[in-house]
Amino acid sequence: MDKLIKRQKIRYRIRKKVAGLPNKPRLSVFRSNAEIYAQLIDDTTGTTLASASSREKDIVAQKVNKVDKSKLVGAAIARKATELGLNTCVFDRGGNLYHGRVKAVADGAREGGLQF
Repeated sequence: MDKLIKRQKIRYRIRKKVAGLPNKPRLSVFRSNAEIYAQLIDDTTGTTLASASSREKDIVAQKVNKVDKSKLVGAAIARKATELGLNTCVFDRGGNLYHGRVKAVADGAREGGLQF
């Protein structure tokens, strides 16, 4: 089976169980080969409440490896969530293994004060 199709099936399986609410949004992580993106999503209205990526100026300015950049992305999304008055969320790994850069985003978000 094609790798992308397999990952898509995993994503659908995760999304059946994980849903974001206005007071407890879904922290969705997208990982490309070069960058990583995180969004806080309210699934009841289908809106993105906050987003962070490894392409933001303050993260790009730091010359660190991809795992450390991912941790910074997690801290940035946690900071934006606390500005919105949110302290809990549900984690959506986006079909990726909870390992490496995806785990680093979760760790950075936890250290920033988000609970999931």
